[in-house]
Amino acid sequence: MAKKYFLFLCLVSFLFCSTGSGAGQNDVSRIHVDVVLVQLNVAVTDGKGNYISGLTPEDFSIVEDNIPEKTATFEEGNEPPRRLADVAPPTDHSLTRSSAKPSQPQASAPVVAANQAQTPALWAAGANVFILFDTSNYMYRGFVFAQDSIADFIRSLEGVSKVAFYSYSRDLSRVATLTSDRSQVLRGVRSTVAGDDAALYNSLLLTVKDAATLTGKKAIVVFSNGPDNASLVPPEDVAELAQSTGTIIYMVSTQEAEAEPVSTAVFERMSKATGGRAYFSSSWRDEKRAFTSIRDDLAHLYTLSYYPQPNPNRGWRTIKVKLVGKDLQKYHVRTRDGYRLIQQAQTSAAALSSAPESASQ
Repeated sequence: MAKKYFLFLCLVSFLFCSTGSGAGQNDVSRIHVDVVLVQLNVAVTDGKGNYISGLTPEDFSIVEDNIPEKTATFEEGNEPPRRLADVAPPTDHSLTRSSAKPSQPQASAPVVAANQAQTPALWAAGANVFILFDTSNYMYRGFVFAQDSIADFIRSLEGVSKVAFYSYSRDLSRVATLTSDRSQVLRGVRSTVAGDDAALYNSLLLTVKDAATLTGKKAIVVFSNGPDNASLVPPEDVAELAQSTGTIIYMVSTQEAEAEPVSTAVFERMSKATGGRAYFSSSWRDEKRAFTSIRDDLAHLYTLSYYPQPNPNRGWRTIKVKLVGKDLQKYHVRTRDGYRLIQQAQTSAAALSSAPESASQ
């Protein structure tokens, strides 16, 4: 229960958004709702895993809680996003408060979707990538080879606007915050050293929170050489937060991590839930191939967004994306499967004092 409460506070603290007060004072019978642009990163592949390019917005069908949605923006790969004509934010008439009395003004209670920006402005082309590197005592063997693989991955990234490099053992270290300067990130990679226990899920939660405020494509690439033995946060909570913020998680691990069945299952579930993939490398050569696969995946994603239609569900909303037309039914679609709405709640900095926010800057 304490862990669930902690996650809720994290979500509210970082994703809470307040509304204007002028209109709310004149119409106290309505709960005002912030407009939310829900963004989906979608991979389309054939039976052999080859990416399918050249699809159009009309080729995709989006359904949220069995309610058809209209695509508002569309982007393929590293191309600039484009807004589709005649798609405007809907008005949710279901959010009314019939018991409100005009003589007793009430504060508005916005409902905030924990995933994307509250503005219809288009985001920049490309992706923001956070690399989370395991520097725990699991990494004593092959540490330099891991650094080489990550450095090659950073150099190979094309169409990515900014990169951040974090490392973790018991605490998170933000070695290089989000930047377009690749040399700064590479210097950060070379500065890392190994040691101490592994608090992967604590550190991953903090990384997701950093990515949560960004618009456009955003991904976290985790390199882990072993299980988590020091976190307070369960991986299921981290996965849900990543889903709700539209953050893709890719997991790259070595043979040692694969030897731990629990970690293997968690890595696979977490990456799948967010629309990413998990890779288990038996050699450092396989590890480099995994990073190459992630680079290609980011370059071929379709990014679609929509304004949710009126929906009485104020909890977890299920998303289904399908391809339209008989010729496209043979292809596979990979994306996140939902997000959570969070109602306005009061919190304070003191309430977050129990969070593992001991990360270095």
